[in-house]
Order: sequence, then C-alpha cells, then structure tokens
Amino acid sequence: MSVDALADGLQDAFSGRDPAAFAAVCALDVHYEDPLCARPLESVGALGDHIERLWTAFPDARMEAAGARLHDDRFAALPVKLLAHHRGELPELPPTDRFVVVHGVFYCELTEDREKLWRIRAFFDLYDAAVQLGVIPKPGSAGERAMLLLRGFGLRR
Repeated sequence: MSVDALADGLQDAFSGRDPAAFAAVCALDVHYEDPLCARPLESVGALGDHIERLWTAFPDARMEAAGARLHDDRFAALPVKLLAHHRGELPELPPTDRFVVVHGVFYCELTEDREKLWRIRAFFDLYDAAVQLGVIPKPGSAGERAMLLLRGFGLRR
C-alpha cells in the first residue's frame, strides 16, 4: 500500500466512527502516542478505544490533510488538521459547544513490508486547543495577564 493510501486510510479511520477501521491501515501491534495518552498504546484495539473517547467528546470530528506528506522508504510525516465541535463530556470539562481546528503531524514508521503503519506518534498543540475550548485565556488578553499575575509572573506589556 502506498504512503498516501495509508495516510488517507488513517484520516478516514479518525473521521469514520468505526474503531475497527484502524486495522485496515495499522499493524495489529501498532504503537501509538499522542499528547492525550497517559502511556503509549500498543495495539490496534487500544488505538480504537482511545479514539472512541475523541468521538464521544467531538461527535462530528473529521480529519483532513493539512499539507504535503513527506516520506521515504520507511518513515512518513503526515500533516493533518482535526475539525470538530466539542459537544460531549471530557474528563472534568463539560461540553462547550465550541468549534476547534487543531493542527498536528503524525510521524509514522511503516512495517517491514511497507503495507501498514507500525509506529505512530501524533504531535498537536494542546495549548491552542485549550484556548479554543475556552479552558485557558487567549494570549495577550486581560484574562491571560490576570492568570500570569496570580501565578507570580507579574504583568507583561
């Protein structure tokens, strides 16, 4: 399978609401990490379970390509963006009904036969996502200055 086909399949799996869809593009013993994982996940089933929590909080989540995919014989960098409304529960955060666009990159290693994704590490900006959800104040706002003052950092211009 080509890297583009694997990338398209990964995006479709994230957007499709079927945790079993990851098996079409990921090795059964896929190793997956992202900023929301407490520890690396080590199976396609664990990945599906993890993403089901995303779908619970963001039922309309969809993933799209966000730039050129870079790859060689064994590794690939896949820029993406996740678009969604926060309409479901997150731990300690009730639904905000806010729309978020979170840019990220999947850094992937393919299996030896180059047919599936074996290691996937997702990088995305949790700070920006928290600002979009209203969890923390926007940079440069009065709310940010107040938060920094309370934290003992003083005021910035």
